[in-house]
Amino acid sequence: MVTLYALDGCPYCEQVHDALDDHDIAYETHWTPALHSKRDEVKQLSGQRSVPVIVDEERGVTMAESENILTFIERSLA
Repeated sequence: MVTLYALDGCPYCEQVHDALDDHDIAYETHWTPALHSKRDEVKQLSGQRSVPVIVDEERGVTMAESENILTFIERSLA
């Protein structure tokens, strides 16, 4: 299962959502709080508090930065 940690209204998160949808990849979205200081779960997963963050449990991948995530989607999930 792929999990996307995202913030509502975040354009980088929307790019990742669109790429996952475009490739018909099943995923679950965890909406994060707007305040960086409240994103403890994201920090524990990725070592930082910014989003988007994607977690692919099947492949053992946790990744931040939208450009990296988009490349991962294209190369590994599509």
